[in-house]
Amino acid sequence: MNASLASARSVFALINADARHWQIIALAGLFLTSWMTSSFGATPLTFTAAFLGAITAQFLGTTLLNAFKSPRPDWLDGFEWKSALITTFGTTILLRATDLWIWFAAAFVGISLKFLIRWRGKHIFNPANIGIVVMLIWLGKSAWVSPGQWGQAPLVAGWALGLAALTLSSAKRLDIAFAFIGTFGGILILRALWLGDPMAIPLHQLSTGSLLIFTMFMITDPRSTPDRRATRIFFAMCVATLAAWYIIGPNQRAAPLMALALLSPLSPVLDFLFPAKRFQWRETTSPKSQFSPA
Repeated sequence: MNASLASARSVFALINADARHWQIIALAGLFLTSWMTSSFGATPLTFTAAFLGAITAQFLGTTLLNAFKSPRPDWLDGFEWKSALITTFGTTILLRATDLWIWFAAAFVGISLKFLIRWRGKHIFNPANIGIVVMLIWLGKSAWVSPGQWGQAPLVAGWALGLAALTLSSAKRLDIAFAFIGTFGGILILRALWLGDPMAIPLHQLSTGSLLIFTMFMITDPRSTPDRRATRIFFAMCVATLAAWYIIGPNQRAAPLMALALLSPLSPVLDFLFPAKRFQWRETTSPKSQFSPA
């Protein structure tokens, strides 16, 4: 009994050593849910295409970044396969497209922009978010986001899984998730009350698989959102307000993703005006990890 308990604690400590481990576990569960419960959901083939795009960009970005360092470290120092895997899951679960290469391109673009567009060692855009948005803008009707992917029971289970991942994760980003969904949902509900619309309308708008992924695993990315808690909450409220406007005005199906992509440059501005301790994926860092592009 004691041996089993010690083993369980060791496994938990190993998983909790990096916040991305909880994200990967939760996203893997959501990927399986999408694959098994929806005929138009994520598939192993689209996952493979997205992973090849993400890991290729991660490899190229890491090696090129290391080539310009002095003294030059190992050529794969800072290679973050976890970042590529998380981007793969997010891209596969959210994006729908007419051709397989689009998943590859979305993940490749997202990871590439993580290396290319940076401010003080921190990337500005969430890779999965910006990769999908670029495909939506560039390809038009050939790429889209499907909001309603699962039935009610899998959706409830998905929210529970996402909440558990955020709660257990050392990233501690429940504040930004609650700020976003509270503001976003509040605006939609208040609008329905103002217009006399039935509550079924805002509740339907809030009951989507894409909103779940966005809230729990995209806007909560600690490497592309403000470091200080107060500014994170403000940032989340701004994104939520713009996302609500996208739904109320132009009726954009990918409203939260578009809003985050547009407002992501606000994050480094807030970090500059209200500096705070920079988040690191690992609890202990070495000189090498300070250059990590993840």
